Amino acid sequence: MLNLKRLLLALMAVLMVSGCAVHYDEVYLTKDGNPRLTALSPKMKKQMDELTGALIALDPAIIDPREAQDVAHDAYVYPMYLANDWNLTWPPLIHNTLRNSKERKAGLCVDWARAMRARMRSKHLKTFDLWWGVAYKGNPWREHSTLIVTAKGKPFATGILLDPWRNSGDLYWSTIPDDLHYPWKYFEGPG
Repeated sequence: MLNLKRLLLALMAVLMVSGCAVHYDEVYLTKDGNPRLTALSPKMKKQMDELTGALIALDPAIIDPREAQDVAHDAYVYPMYLANDWNLTWPPLIHNTLRNSKERKAGLCVDWARAMRARMRSKHLKTFDLWWGVAYKGNPWREHSTLIVTAKGKPFATGILLDPWRNSGDLYWSTIPDDLHYPWKYFEGPG
């Protein structure tokens, strides 16, 4: 039994050491708290444009294209800032271990969901509703939270999830039905 404990501790130490630091260059917050990149790469611009188009497609009659573009920008750039601020470690499960042992100030999926919701709420969006989605609620190994964005007045199930936890600050987004990894359920919203 003692050898098994030592083996598990050694394995855990190897996993902790093998985790890689995550850092995004040239990302910062302006004096008024808006996330910015010093230079926007063509790849990042393309990703933001794709998300903007998907957000507008939620309901083109309702969605303000400028607001969709603003949401897409912050959905990509703010998580990069948070990853740096939170001293993120990859993969996310290693970071979760560091966070749960109080070695990191934030970075669990619930931290991401709270931060993303607060950032988007600060924008006082007129054409979007914000929801908190949870998958596998109550399962300590699988529970996952994220921000869901819908067109104003539309149901949760029609939304797009904005999940920066999954790729350590590199935004993953999808419509709810197209995300095959998590069965998203309403937790809180709209707001």
